[in-house]
Amino acid sequence: MEQIITYFESIDPILAALYATLFTWALTALGASLVFLLKGMNRALLDGMLGFTGGVMVAASFWSLLAPGIEMSPGEGFIKVIPAVMGFGMGALFLFGMDKILPHLHVNFKETEKEGIKTPWHRTTLLVLAITLHNIPEGLAIGVLFGGVAAGFPGATIGGAVALAIGIGLQNFPEGFAVSMPIRRQGVSKFKSFMYGQSSAMVEPLAAVIGAWAVMTFQPILPYALSFAAGAMIFVVVEEVIPETQRDKYTDVATLGFIGGFIVMMTLDVGLS
Repeated sequence: MEQIITYFESIDPILAALYATLFTWALTALGASLVFLLKGMNRALLDGMLGFTGGVMVAASFWSLLAPGIEMSPGEGFIKVIPAVMGFGMGALFLFGMDKILPHLHVNFKETEKEGIKTPWHRTTLLVLAITLHNIPEGLAIGVLFGGVAAGFPGATIGGAVALAIGIGLQNFPEGFAVSMPIRRQGVSKFKSFMYGQSSAMVEPLAAVIGAWAVMTFQPILPYALSFAAGAMIFVVVEEVIPETQRDKYTDVATLGFIGGFIVMMTLDVGLS
């Protein structure tokens, strides 16, 4: 792990953010590839993995984003927390707006429950768009953190950025599975189901590069950008991930998955930062 951190310290931060999110995309593809091995989808397993995803995202929002954002903010007391408050609120409102505009359908939801503007798009496309929507803040978070390291902000470390990438990658694995398997159940071929599943994370490298570039170019926005990503991720967890896990009888499995995901991400962040 030390060699990985040393390598990322030696390369351009934008390139580092790109490589890190290519890793998270690869784990999404790996999860989607289960469609070639499994004939069906165990609902308890799916809900547990989605719960794990939520736990990772909540832990990352605090340990990797909000806490460093507050630490690097100027001032004391209420003044110090203003960037975090503003960024967090803007991130949540951004995803709220996207949620109302972009047509999408959450995993485990019926087609009649699709959200966003009305569209004749097929369920397959809507499922992919739902996962793509919440991959945007994940990629942005990784890019912003790498950019913060390059800008020399206290609280932003290569170890923390690598930990965030690993955590996001781990929770991307079940996401790929959660997209490809429902699509396969609709009669789509295994290969096409895999392609749909892995494509949901292709937005992450783009968001990461934009995030790293923005922070390096406009350094004062870093505390706001970190909190923005955190607010967007928390919105996704509460509005999408948790409801998806509460629609069947495996709510306890999902809850334990959430706890496990939180523990894993917290451990990674504290251990590698």
